Amino acid sequence: MEAIKHLINQVATPTTIYLTSVTLFGLAMWKMEWVVKPMVSLGILIVIILGTIFALLDHHFLSLVTLPDNIPITIMLASVGYFTWYSLKKGVENDKRLAEKRPLLEQEQDRRVMTWPNLVYIEFICLIAITVFLIVWSINFQAPLEEPANPTITPNPAKAPWYFLGLQEMLVYFDPWLAGVVFPGLILLGLISLPYIDPNPKGNGYYSFKDRKLIIGYYLFGFLIQWVLLIVLGTFMRGPGWSFFGPFQEWDLHKVEALTNINLSELFWVKLLNVGLPKNILLREFVGIGLVAGYLFGLPPLLAKTIFKEFYEKLTFLRFQLVCFLFLAMLSLPIKMMLRWTINLQYIVAIPEYFFNI
Repeated sequence: MEAIKHLINQVATPTTIYLTSVTLFGLAMWKMEWVVKPMVSLGILIVIILGTIFALLDHHFLSLVTLPDNIPITIMLASVGYFTWYSLKKGVENDKRLAEKRPLLEQEQDRRVMTWPNLVYIEFICLIAITVFLIVWSINFQAPLEEPANPTITPNPAKAPWYFLGLQEMLVYFDPWLAGVVFPGLILLGLISLPYIDPNPKGNGYYSFKDRKLIIGYYLFGFLIQWVLLIVLGTFMRGPGWSFFGPFQEWDLHKVEALTNINLSELFWVKLLNVGLPKNILLREFVGIGLVAGYLFGLPPLLAKTIFKEFYEKLTFLRFQLVCFLFLAMLSLPIKMMLRWTINLQYIVAIPEYFFNI
């Protein structure tokens, strides 16, 4: 048991966790009709249950999961996993029915009833059940209140509330103006604009997957991989000093990671060309500026002719440009994360003279 835990701690690095999550997500989106099969779903559930039991036998993991602050995250993981699987399962089932020219699930199982009294009664029962749950929870788990703020004592690790841990994780890789303002704004803008970006009427009023695969994958990647996964990493993997710890590794207050982050301009001029950094800002950062410009303005035409070709033909020019911009902005986070984890790259464009870093 200890050998297995030690192996998991050694393997569970940010790079392996993220790449594994992205790979599994891609496979699931590619073979969704296979993933939602009863036997496969049951097998995945059994693996999750056995893995959870194994993890809870570890004292450190158990104490971490049962912290009052972390219980909502555990509930969130279970509920998000179930409802995501349920909606995708119904979508795949409807896709099969459409292919076989059979009635949709929503048409065959028409459960429309009057709001009063049917819906109101259900909501009232749910209200009572949730109230009882919250009372029991508050009695058995003490609120994580600490002493009044003391300027001489800094908590270690100093973490935001769990629902902000994704933003706090972003601050590791981007400047505050990006991680705290731009990206949250783009997240809200992207979620609000999705129904207007994709005018495809298929899937309206019923579950569907095949007809909306691209936009569903786009949304789920942003939500599950770019948000939920960051919350999990920030909650269970980030310990004292914001250092990264394995799931079964005790949090050592004295752990120090010797990391030397380097900017792209330093990597190009100093490491590669073996010369000093130019004093001219544009000359110094021309490589990073060129890469960012090519990424934002050069990739959209390429995507329009390759993986987004079918999507491009269905959308107007402005809609497609907005989709590409939001997609590339979302993709910039995993790119920056991988660059930090692999070659310790801090900024692609570093202009501290004007507080502008990317």
